[in-house]
Amino acid sequence: MERESVRSSNIVSVGYDANSQTLEIEFKGGTVYQYYDVPENEYENLMSASSQGVYFSTNIKENYNYQKL
Repeated sequence: MERESVRSSNIVSVGYDANSQTLEIEFKGGTVYQYYDVPENEYENLMSASSQGVYFSTNIKENYNYQKL
């Protein structure tokens, strides 16, 4: 999955696959997680948020199943 770089103190890049509704996030330090069954509007809201880190912590982190890659 291709990821797009973001300006964040904790997140390096974000990718999204609309077909599988999979959100992929690379954190500082190189750790990558995939979050499953994430609606496309959630991805769009994350990308347009003034702080991706805050949006992620508030709306995604504990609300979707995930796997560390």
